[in-house]
Amino acid sequence: MTGSDVMAQFLPTSPLVAKLGIVAENLADGQVRLRMPWDPSNATIADMVHGGAIATLADVTVMATAWAGAEVPGELRGVTVSMSLQYLAPARATDLIGVGHVLRRGHSLVHCDVDVHTPDDTPVAKAVATYKLG
Repeated sequence: MTGSDVMAQFLPTSPLVAKLGIVAENLADGQVRLRMPWDPSNATIADMVHGGAIATLADVTVMATAWAGAEVPGELRGVTVSMSLQYLAPARATDLIGVGHVLRRGHSLVHCDVDVHTPDDTPVAKAVATYKLG
């Protein structure tokens, strides 16, 4: 089993991920791509996607990115240690895509960056995070 397999099994079973409708489009080592479909229940007001939903997409993308290239340990544990998120533009009534890359993979810490954008590539947010495996 690979780290990508772990994420492919985990994502559909996570209650929050399922509530937000987040699905994996690519779980390859080197680049992860997740999609969060537009849903009016994820809005702040009117058709503006809530910042918390955007942050959750970024965090889940960080997790999937860290696991995608990881060796799978006997005990599956992991946690986001830190995340800095910059909101770049509002997202209105649109799906959002989180694209993650590994900046550096250490023994247990994985440093990642995530770009959140619309399907037409309009930037919405940028995250830099550290995820701890094991």
